[in-house]
Amino acid sequence: MNLSISSIPLVDISTLTPEQFSQRYQQTGTPVVITGLLENEPDWTLEYLCAKISDCQVIVRNYERAKYKTGQSKRSPVGSGVALETMGFSNYAELLRCGNVQENDLYLGKVPLKNTTLTNTSGWKTLGKKLGLTHPVTDFKMYMGSGIHRSGLHYDIMDNTLIQVHGVKKIVLFPPSQTYNLYPFPILAHLRHGMKLRCCFSQVSLEQPDFAAFPKLKQALEHKQEVILERGDTLYLPAGWWHDVSGIDHTMICSVNRFWRIYPTRRAWLNWQKWRSILGVFCAIPYIGGNLITALFQPDPQSTIRQILYRI
Repeated sequence: MNLSISSIPLVDISTLTPEQFSQRYQQTGTPVVITGLLENEPDWTLEYLCAKISDCQVIVRNYERAKYKTGQSKRSPVGSGVALETMGFSNYAELLRCGNVQENDLYLGKVPLKNTTLTNTSGWKTLGKKLGLTHPVTDFKMYMGSGIHRSGLHYDIMDNTLIQVHGVKKIVLFPPSQTYNLYPFPILAHLRHGMKLRCCFSQVSLEQPDFAAFPKLKQALEHKQEVILERGDTLYLPAGWWHDVSGIDHTMICSVNRFWRIYPTRRAWLNWQKWRSILGVFCAIPYIGGNLITALFQPDPQSTIRQILYRI
């Protein structure tokens, strides 16, 4: 049984038309969990994924979890700033089986699925249509790791559908109105760090809140919402909503997301969180340009450039 821990609605797709979805959730920018969209799709177990994409090259984020256990950092790591490594999916699967993924918090993020057969079914092809979402900004991308992984508190600048395909996740959410009570990294930080330190990430840790350093966090916590996402569930997450995603246990977790154009257009124009991030990208251009030039003189320039572009 699906356990929702907040006022976030839980709605079965059989009771929801595209027009109702638009009026109730898309136009108002309200999160909702939708069940039944992919009820006939298989469970994306490790064995199933190995059979489908074992030869794919993936980028692995190495969060070096031990560093955070020893207190070398009081802040949650920012996803776009951790060390990256390219390897075959079969190699990552072996690291997962032997426990290395859990030990070092090795995480797959933004794995493109366009050229795979994983989403080449009628269920995946009609997912957006069933909700009336007709203008995707990205293709489907996969996120995978151990249940110990935590994304860090951040927001997206586009509307997001997050689909749970294996395991169970807990998602902590805050509305856009709490942005400055959650202490986002400054926009100008992009000048020095490029896309390694994004202004769409919060400086606070929800696991170990520091109210002395971040006193307004207490106000934000009054608006905290939580939801449990089980296999087959889809979370519609409007642009600007803060969220921190974590696993329920130490087992493998896997989800897929897709970003969509913000509708109606006035919601996009009035979304200050979106403009903050766009300004951050402009500030990061000199840093990114310098790294791209440097990459041309590396032993493996293609791999280095791929990792630079991966952060954008």
